[in-house]
Amino acid sequence: MERIGLIAGNGQLPFLFARAARARGLEVVAVAHRGETDPALASEVARLTWVRVGQVDRIQKAFREAGVKQAAMAGGIGRVRALAEARPDLGAVRIISKLRSFRDDALLRAVAADFEARGVTIIAPTDFLGEVLCPEGHLAGPKLHPAQEKDVALGREVAVLLGQADVGQTVVVHNGHVLALEAVEGTDETIRRGGRLGGKGAVIVKRCKPQQDLRFDLPAVGPRTLDTMNEVGAKVLALEVGRTVLLDAPALFAGAESSGITIVGVP
Repeated sequence: MERIGLIAGNGQLPFLFARAARARGLEVVAVAHRGETDPALASEVARLTWVRVGQVDRIQKAFREAGVKQAAMAGGIGRVRALAEARPDLGAVRIISKLRSFRDDALLRAVAADFEARGVTIIAPTDFLGEVLCPEGHLAGPKLHPAQEKDVALGREVAVLLGQADVGQTVVVHNGHVLALEAVEGTDETIRRGGRLGGKGAVIVKRCKPQQDLRFDLPAVGPRTLDTMNEVGAKVLALEVGRTVLLDAPALFAGAESSGITIVGVP
């Protein structure tokens, strides 16, 4: 049976990828990150090796021993945890020594290039998961009113600038004011911060960076995103069409309907 590698981070995306790959008749060889990946992933894959963030050589050894020629990165790694708990090995040092920039995109491309130089091609997880990408239009909840449409437009404009700087993917807006920009803290904390500053009714915009390499770090939302929005009374979630992953879309849309949260897919 043909094998495919999975470099697993946190969240549900590794599970979705593993199931989709198995449905295509592939054997999934996974490497999971301690403190990030859900241990339940072991039941979804043929092999599972645990590593710490930064243990590049160990990941490559696991794939080499399993005969893996292609692999996907699925799921995030908490940036704060990665800064505090990384255990760089010689492979990580090899990659870092060649970098001029330590921004996310440059680092991930360098990691992919190093894997490919050693016989493992890094592919986009969405090659297997096209059905979970955000469609266009009104997806759930009440229709947008004009003020919300203006906030969505502002959030998209600011998100482009944020992405060009390779900082983050999420912007919180309310009544024409930008309340929060995502940095190292991640989407949920950005939403909480924006909600605390602007009160109920905030608009959340999430989109890819303009230069986004679709193999890495695609925006993703799911029911947990709605839980965070409900904490602060945020009312709109605007997502980029075809480049945002919807985790458990039926539950996401049902939760939005019951909470009165609008979800829209924006080109």
